Amino acid sequence: MAEEEIRAVFAAADAEGLLHAAPVGAGGTGSGTGGQAAPGAPAAPVPPGPGVREVAVGADEPVVLASVFKVLLVLEFARQVAAGQLDPRDRVRVTAADRLGGWGTAGCADDVELSLRDLAFFAMSVSDNAAADLLLDRVGLDTVRLLAGELGLGRTRVVGGPRDVLESMLADVGARDEREFAVRYPGLPEDRKRRMAALDPLRTNAGTARETTRLLRLIWRDEAAVPEACAQVRDLMSRQVFRHRLASGFPGDTVIAAKTGTLPGLHMEAGVVRYPDGRCYAVSVFARTRRLAVTGPEVDAAIGTAARIAVESLRDAGL
Repeated sequence: MAEEEIRAVFAAADAEGLLHAAPVGAGGTGSGTGGQAAPGAPAAPVPPGPGVREVAVGADEPVVLASVFKVLLVLEFARQVAAGQLDPRDRVRVTAADRLGGWGTAGCADDVELSLRDLAFFAMSVSDNAAADLLLDRVGLDTVRLLAGELGLGRTRVVGGPRDVLESMLADVGARDEREFAVRYPGLPEDRKRRMAALDPLRTNAGTARETTRLLRLIWRDEAAVPEACAQVRDLMSRQVFRHRLASGFPGDTVIAAKTGTLPGLHMEAGVVRYPDGRCYAVSVFARTRRLAVTGPEVDAAIGTAARIAVESLRDAGL
């Protein structure tokens, strides 16, 4: 059974893995055409076709979304652009007060000015936290929450952006800034680390593996928004630079569009895998490690291996 193999893969990496995989199915073509929900109306559930099945390992357990939440954020941005509510060319200045550290503008030493659409690009391609925060300020936290409900993601909760997550981590550790956090965090007892709100799906941005693949399927079927908005999200996800998780498990002739997320002890990625024969599969993998570290090559590799096992099981079933 694929589920047993997947559990064994994560056990060998000293981690627990939660996973959901399913064929994208009929509907939109995945290239910007096909049916879509009417603007402002709840999206219809994606019905399973005859014989369609899934691979699920703890797929309904609550999980921390971390940066995977940026898929929902950028989808709302694309919807507002398509509706004429936002001009994607509007300029935004990223200042020292906005930077959180990390990749993209978040790690720049000087102020940077760029467009809203480039904020979306950096948020997705290199998981730029500063860009995501500024984009969230523009589209509105409440609208992102409403979007989750509109798409039938009843167990997906968005409490804030990357800055809110960082501030909760600083508060839990008793640090004034990131530098002090870097000094204090390693010396904390494991039980105190695990009590941080950012690692608790009941107190931070959270969802389930099943709902995450539902979101991806809706986007790929042009049912999460008008086709041009869905196409924009697919394009941005295809431009992610990180290849050490999902992509590590698949052959080079597959095309993967995905979004990673990382917090201490949490490694995750959600994406769509397209094979040369045109068949596409949505897969979401959330791994929890025994050690509360942000690096773990063996766990990252396990994510790719588990995803491949799940997708190959679907393909072997003729899906």
